[in-house]
Amino acid sequence: MLEDAYLNLERYVLSHGHRKTDRTGTGTISTFGYQMRFDLSAGFPLLTTKKVPFGLIKSELLWFLHGDTNIKFLLQHHNHIWDEWAFANYVKSSDYHGPDMTDFGRRHSVDADFNQQYQEQKKQFCQRILTDDQFAERYGDLGDVYGSQWRQWKTRSGETIDQIQNVIETIKTHPDSRRMIVSAWNPEDVPSMALPPCHTMFQFYVNDGKLSCQLYQRSGDIFLGVPFNIASYALLTCLIAKETGLQPGEFIHTLGDAHIYLNHVEQVKQQLNRTPKAAPTLWLNPAKNSIFDYQMDDIKVVGYDSYPAIKAPVAV
Repeated sequence: MLEDAYLNLERYVLSHGHRKTDRTGTGTISTFGYQMRFDLSAGFPLLTTKKVPFGLIKSELLWFLHGDTNIKFLLQHHNHIWDEWAFANYVKSSDYHGPDMTDFGRRHSVDADFNQQYQEQKKQFCQRILTDDQFAERYGDLGDVYGSQWRQWKTRSGETIDQIQNVIETIKTHPDSRRMIVSAWNPEDVPSMALPPCHTMFQFYVNDGKLSCQLYQRSGDIFLGVPFNIASYALLTCLIAKETGLQPGEFIHTLGDAHIYLNHVEQVKQQLNRTPKAAPTLWLNPAKNSIFDYQMDDIKVVGYDSYPAIKAPVAV
């Protein structure tokens, strides 16, 4: 099954991982250096052993491709996966006057009253992002994260580089190039980012009429984040393959620090007790030619049958 590559990662880290501390204070079981391969001709790698909301994956990828770095676009599409980092910046500011929201990662799982307060404060924050343009401009922006680096990489001369457009043109004109690379890791900008890029760079490869992509991810939250990353980069590969007249080949996912948070272990075990179902297929609007023209309704998965979602807290 297409999904086995991911489930084997979970099994490997549970069996062979090392206990480590981490930035969030939650603690992890971690391994360094792991690779998964997904044959995109065998189906679309959206996990079936737990429900993965494809709408969130679509809206996040479109957000990246637009070069956007403000969560307002995501909130307009009911996508809350980046809220925590924007809200954390607001809580640290002098404009925040609510209850103490620090040490979220540890207190979330042990203090129900704190969790309720946190969710209420964050809900108010998100609503204000949607309704107050000045507030959204100040507190909705996450800095030079993925969208900025992909589409508007800043040069020393003050110009910008559109890495996505450049790589598409190279695939079309020089498909044997070994330089079809997009990097999100810009050392100069890392200190100003709400969250430095976890998926740091990716490279494309053309062979036998097929487009493959390899992602290097410096840090991977196996239970919550990695399923999104797999589906997102598989989708990106399919979108670019369509625009360049190629068929999707492989998505190769190489991880640096691959970890399971200690407060996700039981959820991982629950997932591993489920038997994968057949992978869905991907539908892309045939009328769209440029990846920059796609809207939410132009991208769909067909035949997605999954087990229910498994909830777990986000470590911030």
